[in-house]
Amino acid sequence: MSQGDKSAYTDKQKRKAQHIEDSYEDRGVSHKEAEKRAWATVNKQDGGGKKSGSGRGKS
Repeated sequence: MSQGDKSAYTDKQKRKAQHIEDSYEDRGVSHKEAEKRAWATVNKQDGGGKKSGSGRGKS
């Protein structure tokens, strides 16, 4: 997966990132910076994209 490729994310994560990005842009943050912050937030909250393998449930 190349850097910037969002194919590993679920539709829910993509919608969340878009909503966060829109919110930052409404506050005057540039589009590029808003996108970076939105994906950083999604990664922090959800731990990144889809994960495969057993034993990855919440403990």
